[in-house]
Amino acid sequence: MACYYYVPFQGHCSFRNPTLSFSLNFNFINTTHHLASSFKPFLRELEQHVFGVGVLKAAVKNTSVKLLDAFVDSAFQFVDYPLDPSQTNAAPVDEIKEAAVITNIHGDIPSEFPQGVYIRNGPNPLFGGLKSTKSVFGESSPIWVEGEGMLHALYFSKDINGNWTAVYNNRHVETDTFKLEKLRNKPSFLPATQGDPLAVFTSFLLNLVRFGKPLKNISNTNVFEHSGKLYSIAENNLPQEIDILTLEALGDWDVNGAWNRSFTAHPKRVPGTGELVTMGIAATKPFVEVGVISADGKELVHKLDLKLDRCPLSHEIGVTKRYIVFMDCPLTVDVNRLIHGGKLIKYESEGNARIGIMPRYGDAGSIHWFKVTPNCTFHIFNCFEDGDEVVVWGCRALASAIPGPDPGSKEFAWFPTKFKPAPGKPFEDAISEDQLLFHRPYEWRLNVRTGAVKERSLIGANNFPMEFPMINGAFTGLKNKYGYTQVCHCDSIAATGMGRFGGLAKLFFEEQNTEEGSIKVEYHMFERNTYCSGAAFVRKGGGAEEDDGWIITFVHHEDTNICQ
Repeated sequence: MACYYYVPFQGHCSFRNPTLSFSLNFNFINTTHHLASSFKPFLRELEQHVFGVGVLKAAVKNTSVKLLDAFVDSAFQFVDYPLDPSQTNAAPVDEIKEAAVITNIHGDIPSEFPQGVYIRNGPNPLFGGLKSTKSVFGESSPIWVEGEGMLHALYFSKDINGNWTAVYNNRHVETDTFKLEKLRNKPSFLPATQGDPLAVFTSFLLNLVRFGKPLKNISNTNVFEHSGKLYSIAENNLPQEIDILTLEALGDWDVNGAWNRSFTAHPKRVPGTGELVTMGIAATKPFVEVGVISADGKELVHKLDLKLDRCPLSHEIGVTKRYIVFMDCPLTVDVNRLIHGGKLIKYESEGNARIGIMPRYGDAGSIHWFKVTPNCTFHIFNCFEDGDEVVVWGCRALASAIPGPDPGSKEFAWFPTKFKPAPGKPFEDAISEDQLLFHRPYEWRLNVRTGAVKERSLIGANNFPMEFPMINGAFTGLKNKYGYTQVCHCDSIAATGMGRFGGLAKLFFEEQNTEEGSIKVEYHMFERNTYCSGAAFVRKGGGAEEDDGWIITFVHHEDTNICQ
């Protein structure tokens, strides 16, 4: 999975091969924030809360790293994480080292298309792919969306005669753990996310003692901008500042030392103020903290502990003019569950689900919680205020693709191929089984005055599943009329156990379809065996309407193994 971002340039930008040169008068505009979901357990805080800093320092001092490495080398066998031949789009690629001018442009680039750079961030594992391990403690493996982040940048430039030039470059996000494994020139961090509980816990401990942290900082989930700076992020660590021209990672962004925990992959800019709202999730208390960062990015102006009694894997936060929106779904990280032989990450279909609405500068006591039907919602189109109601539009499912199937599995236990009534529901309430796993656009209306909740599916049962929603970013937190998604290709996902998307969809939130209760949807489907892995909405400069713009995405042709 991957996230995409388009940054228009203000002023002239020129290209020379192999180097790039731009005027430095950039106008960053956040036009999308989607990415494939990339969830990691947030165990960094266990170093202090479970084992104690003093114990760990003593262990590091008194234990030979070489002996520990020798033990790992002898006790653990790294095994390639199986990749089906039809999943070549998920295979890692090499860095190209130098920017390359694209010479085979097919079709025309619209004259109104803004000059700028289109950036993709996604997993690109070192050493040929993801690795599982086998040991006397059992087997452990990564989540299928893990892997070191790689940025893919496509720069668009136009000369005074209107002739376009496109230049491509890519580069790994060189975090501290990336540099460590690169220097060792071999897999070193043991996967500590899923598998046999003893193997997962042992791997966590060995990583912590050997490297001072239990998990790699993979920075593979999203790219976002704030106050003129570009950042790469995975939500198990801090953002990495990125040089937009060289794609070099410039180091952690901790808001001048004020933010010392993980950082959501999908922070949101507040309409009107320009502040950035983020959240950080941890496996130990405080499980979730929310932060408000000043518009200039220099100050953490507010921090809030939600005082939750569990660690939900909430992937995206929402904002309106006045409120922050938090999705508390029953997909959780639970270390105690792992210690007692259960799964570290688990979705509980009968668990409690709720949505929290809080004033932007409120405290835990000011949160208004709304109980909703149990669900798993990773991504949000938008949130906005409509009278006394806060409206939340997202892509909802009734099960979770995280952590996902066992390595090499081609069949999902939660992906039957027939229709049947949901458990305990009459036949007329039956839904297709793909809705159990695959997401579809959904609406929650939450009345902050009365506490009432209204829920509904935005599209009819005959529509395709959809994920990775996006809007015109200028309407974040404000009422909008249009949304866009990737269209899920159910057959290919059932066959391979990996999300693939065979088209794009445009949703008309204010236009009703002929099917009762559903909204109008338009589809753009790709040719057979062609899939995209993310998309961005690019606004048209001076556009008069909300939907004045373009959807841009890379696509992969499986028959030819070519990306465009």
